[in-house]
Amino acid sequence: MGVDHDHRFRNREAPAAGRPGERPLRIGVGGPVGSGKTSLVAGLCRTLGPALSVAVVTNDIFTSEDAEALRRAGVLPPERIVAVETGCCPHTAIRDDISANIDAIEALERRLGDVELTLVESGGDNLTAIFSRALVDKQIFVIDTAGGDDIPRKGGPGIATADLLVINKTDLASFVGSNVERMKADARIRRGGRPVIATAVTADKGADAVAAWVQEARDRWLAASP
Repeated sequence: MGVDHDHRFRNREAPAAGRPGERPLRIGVGGPVGSGKTSLVAGLCRTLGPALSVAVVTNDIFTSEDAEALRRAGVLPPERIVAVETGCCPHTAIRDDISANIDAIEALERRLGDVELTLVESGGDNLTAIFSRALVDKQIFVIDTAGGDDIPRKGGPGIATADLLVINKTDLASFVGSNVERMKADARIRRGGRPVIATAVTADKGADAVAAWVQEARDRWLAASP
């Protein structure tokens, strides 16, 4: 592990290296297994890709399944999507030892040269899986109605501290006995004013509200450019 990455390993709350205007905005997408992270990333690529130069780094433990799914879906040119095989619990590679992800992100951004937004998808993990601030500038946490409408009440760092919480699969709520309004209310209590979006990301325009939040985050990032 290089010296710079070793520093980030020890101080994972230090801001990611590079200022606005020097590199793209980096947004992490995390959440439990099956919550819809890959579908959300696909929706963001489809919505934002025509206007922005987007790159994606995915994380899986032993495969590149999520990256392959995005390539098959044709949401971006294949060379804009790379996979990190973590070989460990997903939260380790996005929070504790982030060197493999940093290497992948920097190599991808350098190779493409024109990246304006980099999305980093975590492997599926639990409610404690949050990104190191040395890895991403903003983070989105995804849960879903099929996981139970008590999930927001359980809290955890992902729900409480992510810059945006997405409650996904609202179209399934009636089939699994989940109350979306209660989930939103419980989430707002846990989040202290941070935004919550409830949607079905695979529906037509289902990712639009999240894409608007991402675009606004990027606008603020550029406004902070020296």
